[in-house]
Formats: sequence, C-alpha cells, structure tokens
Amino acid sequence: MSPTAFRLTFHSCVLSLYLSTALFAAPAVAQAEDSATAALSDSEETYEMLSLFGDVFERVRNDYVEKVTDKQLIESAINGMLTSLDPHSGYLNEQSFKEMQVQTRGEFGGLGIEVTMENGLVKVVSPIDDTPAFKAGVLAGDYISEIDGEAVMGLNLSEAVDKMRGPVGSKIKLTILREKQPEPIALTLTRDLIRIKSVRARPEDDIGYVRINSFSEQTYENLEDSIKKMRRDNAKMKGLVLDLRNNPGGLLDQAVAVSDAFLDHGEIVSTRERDPNNTKRYSATKGDVLDGLPMVVLINQGSASASEIVAGALQDHDRAIIMGVKSFGKGSVQTVIPLREHGAMRLTTSRYYTPSGHSIQAKGITPDIEVEQAKIAKLDEPSGFGIRSEADLRGRLSNPEDEKDGASSRRTAPSSLPTNSKPLDRKDQTMRGMDKEEDFQLARALDLLRGIAIYQGREQAELKP
Repeated sequence: MSPTAFRLTFHSCVLSLYLSTALFAAPAVAQAEDSATAALSDSEETYEMLSLFGDVFERVRNDYVEKVTDKQLIESAINGMLTSLDPHSGYLNEQSFKEMQVQTRGEFGGLGIEVTMENGLVKVVSPIDDTPAFKAGVLAGDYISEIDGEAVMGLNLSEAVDKMRGPVGSKIKLTILREKQPEPIALTLTRDLIRIKSVRARPEDDIGYVRINSFSEQTYENLEDSIKKMRRDNAKMKGLVLDLRNNPGGLLDQAVAVSDAFLDHGEIVSTRERDPNNTKRYSATKGDVLDGLPMVVLINQGSASASEIVAGALQDHDRAIIMGVKSFGKGSVQTVIPLREHGAMRLTTSRYYTPSGHSIQAKGITPDIEVEQAKIAKLDEPSGFGIRSEADLRGRLSNPEDEKDGASSRRTAPSSLPTNSKPLDRKDQTMRGMDKEEDFQLARALDLLRGIAIYQGREQAELKP
C-alpha cells in the first residue's frame, strides 16, 4: 500500500469512527443540548488526535533511518498506550500471550524473576525459589540497570522482559544496583526451564510450615493436600506458619481459595471497578482446614498482589498473626483480554479491598509484629570464665529438695581466677555467627506459635475440675 493510499484508508476509518460517535450522541441532543455539545466536542478532539496518529505513523514509516514494519509500529503504539496507564497494563503479542498462559500453569522458560518498572529501571519484585535468579543471589528490591551490556533506561517493561527471555541453556549478563551497595553487581545467569512448585511443606517439630511461592492453577489443591498430610503424620500439630515472603502473586481465584481454606465465614476480598455498580465480593465458605489451630503468616517487601489478599483477609478476620515487614503494595487487578489472532492486552480493571474496606495500593499490608530479617549470633564466653549462678556463690542457702535426694548441699565457688586466666581483653568481646545460618523471621514465628500453644495448654488445665 502506498503512503497516500494508507493515509486515505486510515482517515476513512477515523471518519467512520467519528460519524458513528456523532450518531451515538444524537439521542443526547433530544435530552439536553449541553450534553450533545460536549459529546460533539469530544468526538472532534478524538478525530483530530487520531488524525495526528496517522500523520506520525506515516512520517515514521517513510522517514525513519531504518525500515520498520507496520506491525512493529502498531504493536508498539498499542503497548505504549497501555503501559502509559500504569506499570501493570500492557500488550502481549502472540508469543508473550502463550508464555503467560504457560506461566499460570506453573511452567515457563526464563530466569525465574518477577519484575516491575520503577524510575526507568527494572525493579525485582521477587526471585522464585530454586531458579537461576534465586541461585545467583538476586534479591527483592534489586534494580536491573543493564541487560547484556545494554542500558535498561529507555526500554519499557515488555522490552526488558523480552531481552531476559531466551533459549534454555543460553547465558545472560545482568548489572544489578542494590541499596546500600556502592558498586554495581555483575551477574551471569544461565536461562533454564522454570518449573514452579508453588507449595512446599514440612514439619518443624510440632509446628507445620507451608511456603507458597506463587498463586498458579494448582496452588489451593497442593496446599490442602500438604496440610492434610502433615496433620495425619503429626496428630499433635500445634500451629502453622504460612510463608508468603517473596511471593509475587498470581491468580485471584487461587488467592480467594487459599484464604477460604482457613476461614469459616465472612468476606475475603472485594474488587471495585470504575463503575461502582460493578463491585464483586468474595466470601468464605464453612470449613477450616486447620480446625482453628493458631497461624502466623510471614510477609516481606516481596509479597505482592495475591499474597496481600491472603494476608489482608486473615489479618482482618483475626485468623492469623501477620509477621515480617510491610508488603509490596500492589492493590490492583489485571484482566487479560484476548485479541483475536493478535495476542492479548493486560488491562488494570479494578482495585481490590481487604474485608475491612481498606485498599493497600501503594501502602502494603502492615504486619502485626514487625520482624526484620537478621542473622542469629552467639556471644562466645571469654576465656577463663564460666557461667555463674546462685549455686556457685559461697555460703548460699541450700535447696531442701537437694537434701531429700542426698545431693550435696554446698558447692565451693572458686576464690580466684584460674592460674591460666588473663584479664579480659575487649577484643575478645566479639559476636560470631553460628555455623548454620538461620531464618530469623521463621524462628520468631515458630517461637510465637509454641508460646501460644503453652498458654492455651495452661488455660485448658485451669478449666479442668
């Protein structure tokens, strides 16, 4: 098609749109002249802007330094329109749409990293467990500034994601900017087939532990099976830790189902569109897979979207104690709308609200107990000193029970330092990490649940006649 022919065809389409819009406004003329005038003015402005698009399209098509296909230009224009609305809307071409469908089924190719766009850079929402990104040490909150030596600044999110995708086994170089890290971090990763096992469970002695990595089609089913198995294997299970840290979200229906698993009644979440009449409410059904056992939910800055739905629902219903640090704050719902033979568009269509009516958009879920991740360290005893107690003191009172058992009633405390001792040097007062690195947040959650179990046990004992 020649440029002139394209221009005539494009403008004919615009004119048809203009006429149909004007005709649509005709009934309003009969009702109110002001409304008709406003509608006509909007139509004229729309026609002018579409005409401007046609002019720009024609100029780029003819004069750009390199040849660009019409498909490239139109898809880029559509994507630009959508990504300008918010970071989560965008255009998916046929290939990207297929990959997204595969991802929601729990298997896809790539680095295993959930990202968004912030200040012109790719920001890591969270790495997925046991993926190339996770193993390479990529952390939630990292910024990707370069991909294979090319600056990310100037790319949109879809373009950056496309560059990070590639054949399984191929290598990619990322430059990472990290808070409180003065120098950029260079990482080389090998792309892999990412198989997401969305639920992992294990007993922690008398406490159950379940981690949900993402909300895909099998999440609720896997969660229910895991909890039932743990309860069969340990009839005396005292509580559950539900770990949603670094969980970037996923399917809304799975978030609702997971919340419902622990709730007997009440609203789980509501979604509100631009039209206030299109509010949807999702409520819990009777039945708690834990039969009321206490819960702690772990969240952090990598917990987003569906994770926040679950945490917010369980928090508002006082079903669980939320522990960790404030979550990501993605309180919007995206609808994927297939476009016949042309991929799909991902459009933000509503906001979601917790049962108490609060939107967490850009605010996040605030934990009931804030616990930063940390390393547990043990203070070494200074050389030459033992740990002293009342039993070591000279002339202490004896314990009557010791005398009944025939135990020695007195212990002689050392009158002076051992001969091989030396004065305490301040350099000896150091904090050394334990041999095995511990998960501080998880340790605090387990301690809390065991404390609750002890308290409940005492209450029940007091109630017995």
